[in-house]
Amino acid sequence: MDQVIEWLTGYDEKRLKELIDEKVTFETFFQNASLNPNAHLITGVICGYRVEEIENPLTQQVRYLDKLVDELAKGRKMEKILRVA
Repeated sequence: MDQVIEWLTGYDEKRLKELIDEKVTFETFFQNASLNPNAHLITGVICGYRVEEIENPLTQQVRYLDKLVDELAKGRKMEKILRVA
């Protein structure tokens, strides 16, 4: 899970723990993240919405994370989850 979050946001384990301890909002969490340049490759449906069609940037970023966690939970290979060519 940490690897997936780090890939998407750029936050390492130490920084992620700090953010959790600070109880930052999703808005702050994603506002300060260095979103992976390949995040746009995350596509598909999560919670009934097509991730690539979500117009609100914050909502889309949260759904990106949802989608990655969902793929991880379903046992998808890490190379596929992290959109490695």
